[in-house]
Parts: sequence; structure tokens; C-alpha cells
Amino acid sequence: MRALVYHGPGHKSWEEVPDPVIQDATDVIVGVDTTTICGTDLHILKGDVPAVQDGRILGHEAVGTVEAVGDAVTTLQPGDRVLASCISACGRCRYCRDGRYGQCLGGGGWILGHLIDGTQAEYVRIPFADTSTYKLPSSVSDEQAVMLADILPTSYEVGVLNGAVRPADVVAIVGAGPIGLAATLTARLYSPKHIVVIDTADSRLELAKQFGADEVMNPVHHDVEARVRAISDGLGADVAIEAVGVPETFELCTRLIRPCGRVANIGVHGKPATLALDKLWAADVTITTGLVDTYSTPTLLQMVASGQLSASAFATHHFDLADIEAAYATFADAATTHALKVVLSN
Repeated sequence: MRALVYHGPGHKSWEEVPDPVIQDATDVIVGVDTTTICGTDLHILKGDVPAVQDGRILGHEAVGTVEAVGDAVTTLQPGDRVLASCISACGRCRYCRDGRYGQCLGGGGWILGHLIDGTQAEYVRIPFADTSTYKLPSSVSDEQAVMLADILPTSYEVGVLNGAVRPADVVAIVGAGPIGLAATLTARLYSPKHIVVIDTADSRLELAKQFGADEVMNPVHHDVEARVRAISDGLGADVAIEAVGVPETFELCTRLIRPCGRVANIGVHGKPATLALDKLWAADVTITTGLVDTYSTPTLLQMVASGQLSASAFATHHFDLADIEAAYATFADAATTHALKVVLSN
């Protein structure tokens, strides 16, 4: 088969590799029908995730068709159409029993495209298949479903739920990429008073309005901190969600937050950030970080299937899987191409 293979920082290629095979009785082999590219893949290519080794097939999001099943798999059979979650779960360890699948001790967690070969390929091996895939109803398209592999549960769990967004909150979301827009969309489920989205790309700020932002600001042109105080009776945001993954945006969130507020960091950081404890220590500010657990995927899938939540708007560009190198170039140059999520079909 052919796959997108990582060869060290800045290097990748679409090349011929061996087909995956069943290695453990809990595995399935999935023929990839649809996949996408994540901002985390770009972090890997920048060298921000050193655990990813030369020769690794990238990707951790896919919709596909089950081709083969291991002897211990009980809920799937060849021909089933499934969502492959970005998080694999052994289902038995302490963390999995608590629904914290991202911290799985039994060989799961974020492994696809990270510690084992991933989904940007014609076929992929999915470990712990009974607890790491979701059968898809016919009412949910591949394009909708692939957004449930990562960006929607990540933004919802690590941003909105960790940030404890509540009715009448002022919510500041720093970053209007796919993750920030997904946080905007899912924050709306909790009826905040005001959502302000902050980014330096005006084209993405315009999109943020479509995803539910009440106000957008470009820090190049606006005094963001003053404006957030102005719309919050001088206090600051109740919740600040970091959705970029660079020190400056995290530090901005800590300046935007009010006393007793919540900072929820979603972004994947490749460098340390400064924590201004001299200013925050007495303010009762809660700061959360997290890798997605995907415990919310069944709920989000039901909401997409019923039309309560729209996932299609994230897909801005479409490619054949064989054109994945061009898709990466488009996704990486989002400032010019205005790409949110690229959808690759096999």
C-alpha cells in the first residue's frame, strides 16, 4: 500500500510500504476511506514531538471500512463502516476505567501516527478495536464523521468542559484555527453571554463569526486586554481557551482571565511558556491542560447525526488521498489558502 511517511523534521513522503497485519487479537485492519491532517501533524514535522521516529506513518483521524478482525474482537466484522478515534483505549487500566483514555496505561492513548503507524495511508491497523472505534450511522457522512476523530472532542473536552463554560460567561478563545473554531461551536452549547475570538488572521476571524463568535479581534489592530475587560465589567474573561500552542497565546490567556476564572489550554506546545505566578498566585485562577480522552465522542456523534451540531463547515478543501503532499502544502499555508480542514478520500 501507499502511505505518508515521516522522515525526520521537515521531511515526509508518499511512498510504498508494507500492508498492516493483525498483530494482536484485539486489532482490526481498516481500509481508509477518508482521513485528514491535524495541526499536531504540523507540530511533528517541526520536530516538536520527538517521540515520532523516522519511518512512522503519520495521521490519527480516519473513517473507513473494516477489512479484517482479530480473534478477540467482538463488536466489529468485515464491512462495518467505522470512525477510528485519535485515542486508543485498552479499556482495562486504571485510567480507562475512569474514562481518561488519553492516559491509557495498557498500550493505548495517543499512539496512532505517534508511537505506531497512523491513518494517512490506504490501510491502518487499529489496536483495541472494540474500545477505539465507533460504528457510524448512514446519516453521518465521512466528511462529518472525520471531524469527530479529533478536533470536535478535543475542543469540547479540553477547552469547553475543562474550562467549565457556563451560562452568562464571557469566553475568550485565542486562536481561530480548526480547534479554536470547534471550541467556539461547542461553547455555544452552554449559552455563554459573550464569546470573543482572537487571532491575527482576519480571514479566520470572519469564519469565527459563522461558528458562533459574538465578537472577533485582531491583536495587531485592537487592544485585546482592554476590550475583554470592557465587556466583562472590568473583571476579565470567565474562561480563556488557548487554541494555538505557542507561549505568547498561552501568556495572553493568563492576562485575559479574571480572578477566579479558568484558563483551558488546548494547544500543543513545543516550547515552554512563562507562568506569571507573581500576578496569578492570589487570583484563584484555575489552569487546565490535557490530551483529549474522546469520552465525549458518542455524545457528539449523536448530536451530529440528529443535526444538533454541524461538522461539515470545517471541511474547506478536498483531495484524493494520493495527493496528500499537495494537501499538506495547502493546510500548512492556511494564511494564504484559508484552509481549515482538508479532507482526503481514497
